[in-house]
Amino acid sequence: MAPSWWHPEEIARKRPYLETRRAVHSAVRAYFQAEGFITVETPALQASPGLERHIRPLAVPLRNRRGEAAPRYLHTSPEFAMKKLLAGGLPKIVQLCKVWRDGEEGPLHQPEFTMLEWYRANEGYGALIEDCARLLAAAGKAAHRAQESDGVLRWQGRTCDPAKTPKMLTVQNAFRDFAGIDLLATVSDADALAPDPRPLREKALSTGIRCGADDTWEDIFFHVMLERVEPQLGMGTATVLCEYPANLAALARRKPSDPRVAERFELYACGVELANAYTELTDPAEQRARFLHDRALHQMLYESAPPIDDDLLAALDHMPPAAGIALGFDRLVMLAANARHITDIMWAPVA
Repeated sequence: MAPSWWHPEEIARKRPYLETRRAVHSAVRAYFQAEGFITVETPALQASPGLERHIRPLAVPLRNRRGEAAPRYLHTSPEFAMKKLLAGGLPKIVQLCKVWRDGEEGPLHQPEFTMLEWYRANEGYGALIEDCARLLAAAGKAAHRAQESDGVLRWQGRTCDPAKTPKMLTVQNAFRDFAGIDLLATVSDADALAPDPRPLREKALSTGIRCGADDTWEDIFFHVMLERVEPQLGMGTATVLCEYPANLAALARRKPSDPRVAERFELYACGVELANAYTELTDPAEQRARFLHDRALHQMLYESAPPIDDDLLAALDHMPPAAGIALGFDRLVMLAANARHITDIMWAPVA
């Protein structure tokens, strides 16, 4: 029987990983301080935690001072509150905080984890790519000092040099190169939030990827991503996977020169997704339409759905052009420390 997480033997085993966590934490704080960011703290309890289809929030049955039910959710990201701060006039903000997502457990997942989220007003997501490159390098140097290691990111036998400039790759080219699929050719209507799945199903089946008869376009997209694309990303060098199809960009602006895709990227190292970023959508009408679509999906999948954050939609009228990103801090530390499981780099797991 394995010892409890608090047992001296277990703490001693984890101590090098936890020292790396401390070092990476300090390096991250130093980076944002040097860049002139304002560190903010927003409430974990929110009226709406977001409506992303594959994220299930945790509800909290609060009551107000009159004893009336006033349910709230533990935030899955501090995104909505931070965007409201941008609307209030703050230019560059960062937050390192706990977030919660139901049904997540495994070597790369915990229902409670630490997220690093930051926003730059009046900039596009290109500035965030530069931030990511510099943060990866800083994390590698911090791990080198803490563990006297070579500073290389590692996961399940794969390696990634954080000192190297990340490789840019569009989703369209990734599907072509790793799955032999012309992805954008399967979307006949660039404005459709739920494209016809039949063209993509046909192409996926022809390449040996199994799909269900009732799978949506988005379901099939993720089958291909998980089976053919993600295992190829961030090998040797980090990968910035960019220009997601517009229907997969719930909160991102469309690319002006090609409205079929959105200004969204994800950062990968060693085949592991570390971050998700956008040039922010600031059109309240388009954002409401996306929320309504996503809320209907939530209701269908989980028999319940959080409310739409009308206060956020009001804030978008005042929000400047901006770019924002959420990075899984625990995953970054795990790769920097060469840990086997995400709980190895947590001071205590979810009991």
